[in-house]
Amino acid sequence: MTSIRSALPTLQTSLNHRTALPTGPTGHCPMTQIRLQIVIPGQHLQEPIISCLIAHHGLVVNILAAQLQPQDNEKGWFDLQLRGTVSQILKGLAFLEALNLSIQGKPNPDGDSWHY
Repeated sequence: MTSIRSALPTLQTSLNHRTALPTGPTGHCPMTQIRLQIVIPGQHLQEPIISCLIAHHGLVVNILAAQLQPQDNEKGWFDLQLRGTVSQILKGLAFLEALNLSIQGKPNPDGDSWHY
């Protein structure tokens, strides 16, 4: 499992130097995006993890792929694209880390890949 805390300084620098997407809803903070895969252990499969990223952290979440088997209580995974301000993304990643999920960076198809 990758530690978000150890990767945050690198991630923050990377996010701050990326080509920004259009500004956020207030028009002030530039938006950016990352791709990642999260692995969700069986005990968290019934929790609204994706909903929390949206509702509590203000992120736009695009589910690119997923595999879940809640009836087997096995782990599942999501390939996600998260879009938001740097602050929103960092808070969302901290939320995921607090759940002790395995998190892997994935390259973005437009060439601005992010890995930690």
